[in-house]
Amino acid sequence: MGFERGATVTLPVSIYPAPAKLNLFLHVVGRRPDGYHLLQSVFRFLDYGDSLDIQVRGDGEIRLLAPLPGVAPEQDLCWRAARLLQRHSGCRFGVDIRLIKRLPMGGGLGGGSSDAATVLLALNRLWRLDLPRSTLMELGLRLGADVPVFVFGRSAFAEGVGEILTPWAPAPATYLVLTPPVHVATPSIFSDPGLTRNTPSVRIAALLDGYGHNDLEPIACAQHPEVAEYLAWIKPYGDARMTGSGACVFVAFRERVQAVAALAGIRAEHGDQVDGFVADGMDQHPLHAFAD
Repeated sequence: MGFERGATVTLPVSIYPAPAKLNLFLHVVGRRPDGYHLLQSVFRFLDYGDSLDIQVRGDGEIRLLAPLPGVAPEQDLCWRAARLLQRHSGCRFGVDIRLIKRLPMGGGLGGGSSDAATVLLALNRLWRLDLPRSTLMELGLRLGADVPVFVFGRSAFAEGVGEILTPWAPAPATYLVLTPPVHVATPSIFSDPGLTRNTPSVRIAALLDGYGHNDLEPIACAQHPEVAEYLAWIKPYGDARMTGSGACVFVAFRERVQAVAALAGIRAEHGDQVDGFVADGMDQHPLHAFAD
């Protein structure tokens, strides 16, 4: 049955997941002439994240039903993703988007990028566009360097600015993630004069679980002492690392019960106000089938 133009389409409420990601390592291996940094990293999804209620409209209007405080709709990644896809495809439909936010902004968990990718993937199906995954990834890159991996939809070894992706599945793990009460601005990390940009490149064949480090971590810790503090709290439980440009930090465990016990131990020692969560690693995005 087709949608009627000029009216809101009544569909069952549809909630679409926007999972968090971790950078299991993040190396800055160079810099392009245009100033963008060349990276190597491994992305892994978590079974925890934001959710979006997405419902098609027949009148072509794109509406955010719960806009983020202080973010103009035209700057919101969800709105921009829907508008970009609409313009690219010539689609006459619109959409109502309600974001259910769980991931912190400026946390390095990819929340905004994941939200945008979920909009692209969901609308590719709801608007019946059937665009290939490669096209959605190209559109995603216009929105942000982390958007393509969520459209790619698999745990991956990333190169370039993060858009050259090769599937790579780490060992099964449960992660304890702590979220320091600070918003880290990615541009301030990459523009810091103390950032090293010459970590040697590695081939995917050399990757092992636990490989590498995060070149951005010392800069984030220097700019935001809370990140260093939370890292110190979590380090007794394993190989603690920061994800992305911060602020969140994590440790991997073989068993979920170990991660839950570690979070309880940290809160017992440092206070119940310590924010964090436990989540299992996922090697495929829940909406992977929404593009070919």
